Amino acid sequence: MADILQTEQGRQIAYHKTEGQGPCVVFLGGLKSDMEGTKAIHLEAWCKAQGRAFLRFDYSGHGESSGTFEEGCIGDWHEDSVAAVNAVIEGPYVLVGSSMGGWQSLLLARAQPERLVGLVTIAAAPDFTEDSYWAGFDDAQKEALETVGQVALPSDYMEPYIITKRMIEDGRENLVLRSPLAFDCPVRFLQGTEDTAVSTETAIRLLEHAEGDDMRLLLVKGADHRFSDERCLGLIEDAVTDVLGAA
Repeated sequence: MADILQTEQGRQIAYHKTEGQGPCVVFLGGLKSDMEGTKAIHLEAWCKAQGRAFLRFDYSGHGESSGTFEEGCIGDWHEDSVAAVNAVIEGPYVLVGSSMGGWQSLLLARAQPERLVGLVTIAAAPDFTEDSYWAGFDDAQKEALETVGQVALPSDYMEPYIITKRMIEDGRENLVLRSPLAFDCPVRFLQGTEDTAVSTETAIRLLEHAEGDDMRLLLVKGADHRFSDERCLGLIEDAVTDVLGAA
């Protein structure tokens, strides 16, 4: 049974915290994903076996948390992430962000650089509302955003995504590839070459844009967006171990 956190914005955020030594490893999931996903559960078990603190949670409109997906946007989910790490854990943390959670981890790292001791992203999708959604919309879709307030986009993994005008406009307020993005801690970006949702070009753009003395991108030939088979899960463990060891 998940614990529930009430945020200042009135949202109820469901979470699971594993007690242990720090820094706490915090998993940030992807768009329309939840904290019961393969990577989150695997990392929890791995941290528990090591006696390490771990946190996984659902953004509002996801999983067991309050609200609907269509109500949410990048800024809301950033508020949820800040609320979770502020209320549930103390001291430093390592962020592990998957897909949209990669964008969220970059926002959280920018908001709380003093707490961040390591960052691992998995198929990070920074600025996707602008560079993927908006850039890919045709005139009819852009008109529908204005008139209807939303459009439906097909997904390779589940039912269509409902993309709202608010999500697009809010995304523009939270872009991370248009302004300085500097890290004083070890950073590892993981990316599969067969990912059809996030391109290797996106991963390389993030690597080239971000600044830091200890930053690496690992391209995994054949891995897809899920990045959750046994080999990929092992690579995630290696990356977290790496940044913890360098912290």
